[in-house]
Amino acid sequence: MAIEEPPYQVLQQDGAFEIRQYAPQLVAQTWVEGDMDAASNRGFRRIANFIFGNNQVPNSDQSASIAMTAPVTVEPVTPPMTMTGPLSLSPTSPAPIESATKWRIQFVMPKSYTLATLPQPRSEAIEVREVPSKTILVHRYSWFNTTSRVQEKIDATLQWAQQHALTVIGTPQLARYDPPWTLPMFKRNEIHVEIALPETVPPVR
Repeated sequence: MAIEEPPYQVLQQDGAFEIRQYAPQLVAQTWVEGDMDAASNRGFRRIANFIFGNNQVPNSDQSASIAMTAPVTVEPVTPPMTMTGPLSLSPTSPAPIESATKWRIQFVMPKSYTLATLPQPRSEAIEVREVPSKTILVHRYSWFNTTSRVQEKIDATLQWAQQHALTVIGTPQLARYDPPWTLPMFKRNEIHVEIALPETVPPVR
């Protein structure tokens, strides 16, 4: 059975890189502490519990199953910084993910739902929110996701953005599309980073 993915339009393609325009979407998200793998597993289980029935249908005391979608995204959460003097930060130079201890895990909800019709989570650890349309730079690759490999792909994505004079406005995310038993050479992984919509976009090639 095909797994639903959020709709988007490809604005530019260059090998493993794409610029996509995503439509507005609903997401369920949770925040988890730990390293990338442990946080991913705990966050996945939390949201899976929500979509498999730990929820409440609006204006009802019933629960409902929500269809799985892809991808599941993992984003490091940057801790607040204590200001001790002048500081200049570049949005294209995020902290290394090896240093991250907190993560946001997100599932996109099926497009058949609105915020008014989506079953609401019973757990306070799950939040449902609307995400507006956004422009995403994507770097697609396969194989396993070690922390060092994800960092390597993030660095390559940000370098591509810099080379093409793109303005990064979001924190890089790891997007995973496949179940754990997928053979590594067939795994679909992507780095997603939100960018400002370029004034001119070269044609897809």
